[in-house]
Amino acid sequence: MTNISNKIISNKIVVIAIGGNALATDDGCNDAQSQSVAAVKTAAHIVDAVKAGFKVILTHGNGPQVGFILERSELAKASVPVVPMDYATADTQGSIGYMFQRALHNEFVRRGMLSHQAQSIVTQVIVNPKDPAFLKPSKPIGGYMNKMLAQQLAHENNWQVMEDAGRGWRRCVPSPKPQEIVEIEVIKELLETNTVIIAAGGGGIPVMKNADGTLQGVEAVIDKDLSSCLLAKQLQAEKFVVVTAVEKVAIFFGTPKQAQLGQVSVAKIKQYNEEGHFPAGSMGPKIAAVIDFVESTRRTAIITDIANLADALQGEAGTIISP
Repeated sequence: MTNISNKIISNKIVVIAIGGNALATDDGCNDAQSQSVAAVKTAAHIVDAVKAGFKVILTHGNGPQVGFILERSELAKASVPVVPMDYATADTQGSIGYMFQRALHNEFVRRGMLSHQAQSIVTQVIVNPKDPAFLKPSKPIGGYMNKMLAQQLAHENNWQVMEDAGRGWRRCVPSPKPQEIVEIEVIKELLETNTVIIAAGGGGIPVMKNADGTLQGVEAVIDKDLSSCLLAKQLQAEKFVVVTAVEKVAIFFGTPKQAQLGQVSVAKIKQYNEEGHFPAGSMGPKIAAVIDFVESTRRTAIITDIANLADALQGEAGTIISP
């Protein structure tokens, strides 16, 4: 492939970061068939964006799915080798990517858009081995356990464990900041075609770069929204969209003063963030990602739900954060 690292790709590029709710059905089922049904519904909204003229890069979460892999691995460790954390993330990039890839293909066929296609990219993301996150693992993963079992597994496997919101104990791993998208040139090449690209699933597979340039996997989790933001910046995207469960971000959430935000400046959203309106365990990381994107690029970021994606891209729905 030709090196186009300095090439500015024209047309309307949008990075759309899909949360785990995009693979959740209304009844809360998490089996593969239910997730596929949810992916079909999401794909229809993505293709609406393509029809509107956008070049789409789709990223996605993988929290429940990677948790299932690790839990199955732990249950079966007496019979088969344990799955390392980076391999589990790669597994979900393949399986979730397949669901979206198939759903998008079928939607293109249904609409007669036969020149379009979808392609998943197994994406590695470089992290800094000196990132402070490695000294204080904080990201809970896998199934819930009682305290005794958690402490036993921590001793046997050299894990860190933590209590998670009063629901039980879980393994926790570091969550370092993303530094570089390894497959960025491949993604840029595909942007020159009629391809919806599915990349950086689950925040990307965390890897460290050795002195000789080789890569090695890391037992860690990268925040999906931060990796998506990095990808959007490197691709010089016109818009960065974080898709979540609500149409608009709210301040004073859960109080009589609750108010939804429509058009808002990045300075104002930073002020609300500093005032504590967006908790770290929910909207906080999404707000941090959109602030980073808008301040770095002087372009627009959006937070909305999947049903309002098309309208939000036209400035008619969602929370729209401008420079």
